[in-house]
Amino acid sequence: MEIALRAALIEHLKAQPTLVQELSAITEEAPLRASLPWLAIVASASADWSHKTGAGREVRIAVELQARGDDPATAASLVKAIEDAIGALPADQPDFRIASQHFLRARTEQRGGTIRAVLLEYRFRILAK
Repeated sequence: MEIALRAALIEHLKAQPTLVQELSAITEEAPLRASLPWLAIVASASADWSHKTGAGREVRIAVELQARGDDPATAASLVKAIEDAIGALPADQPDFRIASQHFLRARTEQRGGTIRAVLLEYRFRILAK
């Protein structure tokens, strides 16, 4: 179910016009070659969240935005668009249903020169159909 959630999230993000216009890449893993800014799922982990009659998973997913800029507010509008898009991921998916979704934490750091990285981590609790 973790892989299906990752795929659904990437497809959903790629369907957002604002993100498609602003980002050079939206990928499941950090792109080998892409100009900034880009967005990728950089990590995920899952644990059992089953119940008596069905399978379930608690999945934590971290997405990272890499952008260029000296000003801390440089990526603020993109981060807001990403957060809004993730929050709007439809609960009903072909192979599972999202029972809950929760923002966990964010981290922003300057990486060499003017590269700014923003990591957003979410928890999804999903049930198999």
